[in-house]
Amino acid sequence: MSFPYPETEHKLVAGVDEVGRGPLAGDVVAAAVILDPERPITGLRDSKKLSERQRERLYDSIAERALCYALGRASVEEIDSLNILQASLLAMSRAATALSVQPGFVYVDGLHCPRWAYASTAVVKGDSRVDCIAAASILAKVTRDREMDTLEAQYPGYGFAQHKGYPTAVHLEALGRLGPCAIHRRSYGPVKRAVQVQTRETARDHG
Repeated sequence: MSFPYPETEHKLVAGVDEVGRGPLAGDVVAAAVILDPERPITGLRDSKKLSERQRERLYDSIAERALCYALGRASVEEIDSLNILQASLLAMSRAATALSVQPGFVYVDGLHCPRWAYASTAVVKGDSRVDCIAAASILAKVTRDREMDTLEAQYPGYGFAQHKGYPTAVHLEALGRLGPCAIHRRSYGPVKRAVQVQTRETARDHG
């Protein structure tokens, strides 16, 4: 991928991306990456266009070769209280400010940049156009997927390891059958409806 990097005082450009806006459960996770031009990484692209094996391999390469990287997140509670857009911007801001080396410029995937002091620009489909954003998308995706795999054992029956919290038929069936668990986003329509059903059934049982 080639994208015109701006001239910056420090010549350090970071890419920031988030993963997890669509799922009904789990945190939204963001990553910020400053790549090392002396240690190029081949195969960087939008994490959604890579297989799990490719993402895992690239994750290791990015972690080893990047000048620095950092992760940020917004919790389920923050998603429900702020809305998913603001929670995503918060997660991205946390990732960027956690970098051990501060960039001179930041590319952000999507339509909006967080409110911060960095010189920055938002790039639509940036994870397919800018290498450092693609690297950030891979780090965020692998990190979040691993977390959802772990949460499968903590909250069995929902299939989190399979769908990572996204609203698949399997997930929606389990949500209707089991009701929401602690990591479900109450502000999302399917979860909200499941809570209402659960409340009505509880009231009926105690009526």
